[in-house]
Amino acid sequence: MPLFSFEGRKPSIDESAYVFPNATIIGDVRIGKEVWIGPGAVLRGDYGTIVVGDYSAIEDNVVVHARPGETTKIGNHVTVGHLSVIHTPAIADWVVIGMGAVISDFAKVGEWSAIGEGAVVKNNSEIPAESIAVGVPAHVVGKVSQEYKNLWTGYKANYNSFTRRYRNNLLRLDQ
Repeated sequence: MPLFSFEGRKPSIDESAYVFPNATIIGDVRIGKEVWIGPGAVLRGDYGTIVVGDYSAIEDNVVVHARPGETTKIGNHVTVGHLSVIHTPAIADWVVIGMGAVISDFAKVGEWSAIGEGAVVKNNSEIPAESIAVGVPAHVVGKVSQEYKNLWTGYKANYNSFTRRYRNNLLRLDQ
């Protein structure tokens, strides 16, 4: 996997995490326990800091960055969907970010919130805990149910199992 130090800033990756071989990790990026980083993801802590909490999943082709001297915080048990852009927000625990969503500078996404596919959470905006937010710009359209929480707890466990399954079972066939 491409791991890069930049101006003395180095990644820190828990040994139980799995980073896909073509994902790119640059600078001050801190990856927690059993985090799964998918193909093509780019986490760039070149002049800011990125913290990915335990048991989270950063899916394929996600871009994560932080403004100079600032921190992008992704909580525990968070799923960030394919092709999303995460740029200097604070994302609480158990959040689900739909595919292609943008979470912009200094936005706050509350615990157990669900951000719809393609939504744009504008800078300095806040999505309250247990909210469902969709659209451009993202706006709250409902509350997360207990049934939803139960369903997503199972989905998240699957990604956590990927950390071991990919490490033990991914075989490159073209070499």
